[in-house]
Amino acid sequence: MHPVFQSSRRDFTFGPWKLSAARTHIMKSAQAERLADELHMPSLPEMMFGDNVLRIQHDHGFGIEFNATDALKCVNNCQGMIKVACAEEWQESRSETEHSKEVVKPYDWTYTTDYKGTLLGDTATLKVVPTTEHINTEKLKAREQIMFFEEVLLFEDELHDHGVSSLSVKVRVMPSSFFVLLRFFLRVDGVLIRMNDTRLHHEADKTYMLREYTSRESKISSLKFCFLECSTYPVHGT
Repeated sequence: MHPVFQSSRRDFTFGPWKLSAARTHIMKSAQAERLADELHMPSLPEMMFGDNVLRIQHDHGFGIEFNATDALKCVNNCQGMIKVACAEEWQESRSETEHSKEVVKPYDWTYTTDYKGTLLGDTATLKVVPTTEHINTEKLKAREQIMFFEEVLLFEDELHDHGVSSLSVKVRVMPSSFFVLLRFFLRVDGVLIRMNDTRLHHEADKTYMLREYTSRESKISSLKFCFLECSTYPVHGT
């Protein structure tokens, strides 16, 4: 049984920008089936929030938003990227079950996505160009009043009890800037952990936003080895 989510919408104005966060109920099964057909996927995540959105829009109409449907369009719908049921790591961490034989899904059933947001408005007005400039993390560490904060869950799936796959987006607004973190998180039990992050930062005195994308992944076995190695060093008090 899925948890009950209350619908809400919050808006905040930052100079010429309007930030809107909408959260509502899980997509109904009939809608989910239709969308799965449109995306050529056998199924969608168990908890699909099709109407949840974080939108950042300028007075002139251009902007960027983050939504689940566009994120799923970036999922590989042709082949499975991870064969969990036949992976050696998974077999060693599980006793003999009905899933212990090889199962190959016809799509990436982990819903891994490299989605970075959906641009809004005239592409001639809002352009994406490469840059060597990076988000100044030291500025983000500075103590500032948080005037607005929201977290919006876009989708989540427990991968048939094999782990968890989720996509969520957070925004916080300070007097000097706003910062967005879109995170895809994947944990496949006994196999791997993966995180795809998109960070967006806009400073009030700038005419542009900086967007950075990173992807990190590690096998569970490597993380266990690292933990065991680190735990062999004694910790002395001062």
